[in-house]
Amino acid sequence: MVGFNFVSLSESINALLPQTQCTRCGYPDCAAYADAIATGEAAINRCPPGGDEGIHRLATLTGQAVTALDPEHGHEGPRHVAVIDEAWCIGCTLCLPVCPTDAILGSNKRMHSVIEKHCTGCELCIPVCPVDCISLVNVTALETGWKAWSATQAEDARSRYAFHQIKQVRDSRAQNDRLEKKAEVALADVAAHSKHTDGAVLQSKRAVLEAALARARARRNAAD
Repeated sequence: MVGFNFVSLSESINALLPQTQCTRCGYPDCAAYADAIATGEAAINRCPPGGDEGIHRLATLTGQAVTALDPEHGHEGPRHVAVIDEAWCIGCTLCLPVCPTDAILGSNKRMHSVIEKHCTGCELCIPVCPVDCISLVNVTALETGWKAWSATQAEDARSRYAFHQIKQVRDSRAQNDRLEKKAEVALADVAAHSKHTDGAVLQSKRAVLEAALARARARRNAAD
């Protein structure tokens, strides 16, 4: 690792990861896992999608010894893509925000579908589905690890995940703005926005609204 500073080492490690953003390594995304490897916090054998070849690539870069994939984080296997059973989909939209590459199309109370070429097989959509209408389909037969995933696909997933993060921040800001405006309107005339007439109750409600407004403003300032 001679000649690397932390940032360049982390970026170089991240470039060797498959960018499935599956979190099986125990970190929230591939970049966070790369940071952990760069600081020595995590070993290089915690990425099932990268498999054995991924471990060898990371060993060459970092100088760490090659070890077997840690079974606690999963096993190397073929690549899968998510498939939604449209007959059972209720359009709840819970799978949309958790998909790291925005590979699921759908809207509230409308059937959802998966764009296969953008699905990384991360499986994050499965546990949030309340009707269990999402399953996984093997699309690479016996090919596993980097034999089942290309550098081009990894780069596409990485760029789509970056956009997904930007969209999440944007959506969060929009939601905070809505909550802030709602609280401001209610505070302008607390009595008109309450069925209560007791002064003490209205004062208590004012305090709740002021606290909600303060939280909304704090979230907005933290995001800026």
